Formats: sequence, structure tokens, C-alpha cells
Amino acid sequence: MSSDEDAAMSSLSGMMENAIASLRMGIEDYAAASPERALSAVRNFYAGVLLLGKEVLVRAAPLADPDQVIGARYEPVQDGQGGVEHVMQGQQTVDFYTLGRRFKAFGIAIDTRLLDELNGLRNAIEHRYTNETTDAVREAIARAFPIVTAMFREAGERPEDLLGEAWPTMLDVRDLYVAERESCRQTLARIEWVSPTVAHKQLACVECGSDLLEQTEPQNTSQESMELRCRSCGEKPDWSESIVDAVDRALSGEGYIRFKDCGEMGPVFDCPCCNEAAYIDFEAGCAVCGETFDYEPTCLRCSESISLSDALDGCDGGLCSYCQYISNKDD
Repeated sequence: MSSDEDAAMSSLSGMMENAIASLRMGIEDYAAASPERALSAVRNFYAGVLLLGKEVLVRAAPLADPDQVIGARYEPVQDGQGGVEHVMQGQQTVDFYTLGRRFKAFGIAIDTRLLDELNGLRNAIEHRYTNETTDAVREAIARAFPIVTAMFREAGERPEDLLGEAWPTMLDVRDLYVAERESCRQTLARIEWVSPTVAHKQLACVECGSDLLEQTEPQNTSQESMELRCRSCGEKPDWSESIVDAVDRALSGEGYIRFKDCGEMGPVFDCPCCNEAAYIDFEAGCAVCGETFDYEPTCLRCSESISLSDALDGCDGGLCSYCQYISNKDD
């Protein structure tokens, strides 16, 4: 470590020092280019990302107890004055999912969707790791690059000053990954997608989560004729499974918000024609088979609108779910 790096590190908190050490070890494990250290690279690097995120939270509330800032669970206890106060429960601290929510609550302008993607990729790598997936390690580091740099900036630090030799390695990994990802996307450029949602969402491997998914015949234009191969794990996922996955990744957030705010289902439903979870209500069609579903949108009995969910559940005889219930009850 140079004297400049020593000076930069001297004023850091223990958590920030641990974050930097983990990130460096992850890069060192990756640079070793051995299967034995590949999984260690992912674990160390992601541990560093999570620690860095916690440091960002702590610095955002400098007057608060750090344990209260990064604690994962709280419970109300009586304060002796007729009210309650929230006390940290246990020693568990924020994970990737909670970290994203905490960023939003603190008004920290970091794209939390990247945290979800990172967590999903890390889980996929750990659960389906093989000695051949060195590309998966590179992709994990490359995907983390934007959020790592954003976190350092948010904390008021320069990653190039703190990461030492790991920084140029991260730059090289990022550049190589971006080039490979663009190469994969070019093989899919001619596809005439059934769904605009899928057309704007990069396909990913349903086996390992990598988005280094290519079409083996780049001249093909038909969605149904796609033959896919993952450059990361070597698997050849079925095209329909990949599209269902793309729809889920693109719209699961909207589905959560709809149900949470309005108690409504959607925007994705099981298609009545192919049975895939790929029927998108605002596109009025299935992203896999392209079929549409026609139904009477207004109840003949009460004039209330009939939801797509009700229609798909069998209420397609011109009655809403409530009127259908009443009708069946009268029978």
C-alpha cells in the first residue's frame, strides 16, 4: 500500500476498512484465475459491497447510533411515559433487500434495482456454481461496478484512492463484460418480438442468471425459432422460459406495487392459450404465444367493469365476480 493510500485509509471507520479489504480480496481472488478461488471472489466482493452500503447509511445519519441505522429488525417497547420506542431486535443487520429499502427511506439516490439484480446473481452463482463459470465471476464484478462507484461517491470517497490495484482491475473487468454483453445483444437484434416489454428487456439465462445470453443463429428473426446459449454457464435454455423470465424481471416490481397499493392483480397473468405466466394486461396479449383474450369488459347486471383477472378465472359470461357469485347462489 502506498503512502497516499495509507493517508486515505487512516481516517476511515472500521466498517469502511472492512468493506475495502473485502472488495480487494474479491478482486485478488478473481485475478488468481483458479476455480478454487472463484467462488471466494464472489463472496468476498459481495460482502464488500454490502459493508460499503452500510457505511453509506451510517454516514447519512452521523448523529445516530450506527447499530440503529443498520439494524434489520426493531420492535416497539414501552417508554414508561405512555408511549413506545423502537429498539433493535437481535444483532442482524441489513441485507441486500433491506439495504435498498433503507436507501429509499433515507433519500439516498442510488438505483436500488441494481441491488436486487446483484443479489439474484450472487444467489444463482452460489447455488449453481461449476468450475467452468469464470465468466459468471467476471459478470458479478462488472454488474456491481456501477453501484460500488455510486456508493463511494455517496460516502464522499474516491474509489481510485482507496482500492489500490483492485481499481484498474475492476475497470478492465467492466470493459470486457460490457463488450461481451453488447456482442450477445447483437445476436438478438433481428428478432421480431411479440411483446414490446420483452423487446426492451435483455434476456437472461434461467439457469445461472447471466445476461450473457446469445442466439446461436444471429440471422434468425423468429421468436419461436430462437436457439439460445449462455456464454457464462454453457446451458441452452428454452426460448419460452427465457421470455417468461424476462417478463417477470421487467414487471414484478409493478405487480408488487399494484397489489400493495390497490389490492389488484397484474400486470402479468397466466395465458389461457399457452398457460405461460406471460399474458400482459396493458399489452392485451401474451409475450410467448402472442394470443389475445377477448371478453365482455362491463357487467351486464350491475354495469361495473369486469377485471381481466375475473375474466381469466372464468367470469367471462358478461357478469363480474360478485354478480356471478350471486347468480350461482340463486341457482
